Amino acid sequence: MSGFLAGLLVAVLPLLAAGFWLGRRTAQPAGLAGLGTPVEHATFETLHTASLATPPLRAGLTEETARKSARKLRSLLGTDALCLTDREQVLVWDGVGAHHRTEIMERLTGPLDTGRGEAFPLTCDTPDCTARWAVVAPLTVDDRVHGALVACAPRESAVLVRAAGEVARWVSVQLELADLDQSRTRLIEAEIRALRAQISPHFIFNSLAVIASFVRTDPERARELLLEFADFTRYSFRRHGDFTTLADELHAIDHYLALVRARFGDRLSVTLQIAPEVLPVALPFLCLQPLVENAVKHGLEGKADKCHIQITAQDAGAEALVVIEDDGAGMDPDLLRRILAREVSPTGGIGLSNVDDRLRQVYGDDHGLVIETAAGAGMKITVRLPKYQPGVHLAGRLTPR
Repeated sequence: MSGFLAGLLVAVLPLLAAGFWLGRRTAQPAGLAGLGTPVEHATFETLHTASLATPPLRAGLTEETARKSARKLRSLLGTDALCLTDREQVLVWDGVGAHHRTEIMERLTGPLDTGRGEAFPLTCDTPDCTARWAVVAPLTVDDRVHGALVACAPRESAVLVRAAGEVARWVSVQLELADLDQSRTRLIEAEIRALRAQISPHFIFNSLAVIASFVRTDPERARELLLEFADFTRYSFRRHGDFTTLADELHAIDHYLALVRARFGDRLSVTLQIAPEVLPVALPFLCLQPLVENAVKHGLEGKADKCHIQITAQDAGAEALVVIEDDGAGMDPDLLRRILAREVSPTGGIGLSNVDDRLRQVYGDDHGLVIETAAGAGMKITVRLPKYQPGVHLAGRLTPR
């Protein structure tokens, strides 16, 4: 009986091994062989190649981005050669026939002016050159022609004309997205400049007036306040990029509050509760200080008695939660809504719509300011800062303390 089982096992083992191998091939296909039909295979290849060409193009049309994307674009079209141009020159040539550069640029005048594609034969005396026909597809952004995609092949092909046009349209979409990214960056920079302009007129005047009042009565106090003022303005007008750390922003707020306390004395009290683990979190530059300034203005200048401001920063998993709360005059919710929508200009409260817009631009609409207020009930502003957000990083070293 044992001999029979042994013989059966010997006979079955190859079948089990074959079944295991076949099961592995079915359950976990290796590489592209398991993608199914040839159509599915080709679709995956096309999408994968297009995805590899996307990142460089999202930075705009330059020699570097053209060089990084040209090989992938030529692979999409399956041509012998491909070049990308701007309106002045060939940015990159990938494949055979690079000696056609001058001829290509001479023939691009019409397509670049009209924005229409064109196909034409190439003049070539090189016997082994396979670039005999060129298909030009303009690259347009907002109805303006920025350059052209030129595919070269051994012969005229209606299929290549259509394919080159589709790839050029896809490239144009990436360039348009790059243009939107640049516009967004310029908008954020303009918002920061506007915010700085808002801070300057009233705060600088009041701070200097307070410092001047101590020059004769308490020179040492005047010196300390002057240093606080210098540190705050140095931070506010620095040129270190669009983002800072929560630690640096809170440090600037501390300078600001020192100047405010000198002006209002014991009418102002401030409580800070800051979790150390959130101090390195990056956030848009000058994002929290305007909110504290708003709390001071509505808390102190809106009433005659004392005001308390509480600033907390807590760790909330993937986010840092910052809350700025005052017990001042508050605001009518409908007026606040209109201010945030920029339907009316704020009187006395600066930066709320500015900060709200910038937070939404950087993190998305889900991360705008959350404001709780009512007339006579103070104001509570909550800011949710994702700890990790694509594109949110510090540029260079921050000013050392």
